[in-house]
Amino acid sequence: MTKILIVDDDPIQRRITGAIAEKDGLEVLSASGGDEALALLKEHPGIAVMVLDLIMPDLDGMGVMAAMEKDQIKCPVIVQTASSSLDTVINAMRQGAVDFFVKPVAPERLIISVRNALKLGELESCVRIDKHRREGKSRISDIITQSPAMDRVIELATKAAKSDIPVLIEGESGTGKEVVARAIQGSSNRAGKPFIVVNCGAIPQNLIESTLFGHVKGAFTGATADHKGKFVEADGGTLFLDEIGELPLDAQVKLLRALQSGEIEPVGGQRAKKVNVRIISATNRRLLNMAKEGSFREDLYYRMNVFPLYLPPLRDRIEDIPILARHFIAQLSAETGRRISGLAPASLNLLQSYNWPGNVRQLENVIYRAMVLTDTNQLAPVDFPQIIASTTNKASAHAQTPRTTTQPRHIDDIPVPQAPQNTLPSQDNTRRFLCQNGKIQPLQDVERDLIAFALEFNDGAMTKTAKSLGIGRSTLYRKLKEYGLEPDQSNEAA
Repeated sequence: MTKILIVDDDPIQRRITGAIAEKDGLEVLSASGGDEALALLKEHPGIAVMVLDLIMPDLDGMGVMAAMEKDQIKCPVIVQTASSSLDTVINAMRQGAVDFFVKPVAPERLIISVRNALKLGELESCVRIDKHRREGKSRISDIITQSPAMDRVIELATKAAKSDIPVLIEGESGTGKEVVARAIQGSSNRAGKPFIVVNCGAIPQNLIESTLFGHVKGAFTGATADHKGKFVEADGGTLFLDEIGELPLDAQVKLLRALQSGEIEPVGGQRAKKVNVRIISATNRRLLNMAKEGSFREDLYYRMNVFPLYLPPLRDRIEDIPILARHFIAQLSAETGRRISGLAPASLNLLQSYNWPGNVRQLENVIYRAMVLTDTNQLAPVDFPQIIASTTNKASAHAQTPRTTTQPRHIDDIPVPQAPQNTLPSQDNTRRFLCQNGKIQPLQDVERDLIAFALEFNDGAMTKTAKSLGIGRSTLYRKLKEYGLEPDQSNEAA
């Protein structure tokens, strides 16, 4: 639920303003003075808007806004006061207020002002986060969350940003591992430096070494020019190895050597290069389980798992759904030109009752689809047909399609992929290629038997036999002569 902070030294005015806000579906927090308001803003970072009185006995409204600017507390402020002088209005707006009204205020005026402030706050947040991301200066404060389940993540990410320690982020797909990685880099002394993303599962196996470490011209067929590689591109900054668990074993050996020595050797190069790269890796499976099964090198696991960080799935932090939904609505409204004010209360309840197997990425896509479907300025439950089908008719859906499920799989329950085993063909298939002494038949004997079988199968018809064997008639005649197989003269022209 969206939080609003009402700051006023008059208890009657606080109750009146709070009752109006609660009637509109907002969660109300109140403070009787400026110092208490600042404490609540720091304690509850998810406060979406603040209604602030200017004249208070301890710290007045101007002082509160000045302190917010100093502490970089981003929250839209609506000023209310008994004074209607033009100087007061101008000073409040210069200090950062988004709206101003004189007491007493009509309920309709207050609600419109609050809604406009919410839209403005979300839009400013979208612009700020996108700007930080493009500049490589994403901050921990840019992570959109108000769930207690994320408190530990924020705490660990803040500590990780203070050093160049290797970080391993584990979590299900779509939980925002790259967002956290960018925030760690942007809050560290490498902010503004290169942030290079490598999806280890998307690189062809024969190009992994070249992609990571580069190559020199002529190192292999197709290497027509020197290629720097991702390590060199990230020199001085951060290399984000996404889905590190998908890296083949032979590539893991080379990666381990590069991490231990801080040097890379391009493919075909004669000299190693020193690089200064911070490694942040991510995976949607438990690397420890993979190390135990042998599909991930144990020494590489301990080299990368210096500072582990687990990102909980969205179903374990449903408190984040309202704030994430508002963010996506504001972002997509600006991109698509749709004027969507937000979610209806019933829609929010619907979204919070869903289990979100695709996590935050799925939530963004669902919001996008709903914005395309809706005919109103507020997203109603009818705009989420897939979510309704999954939450209200789940039992019948499972009965009709027993092989499919909408239940998410926790990261601990995802099976470790097994390495392919060298299995022998069945006994019946091997026997026909073996001699009586148990050794493999020579190729010419196998070919002779196949041609003889093809002739018999096609009743000696030469054209059909040559076509079924995938060779020309002249080649077939040559092999028949070579193997001493005389064709049936009656079918020779067939």
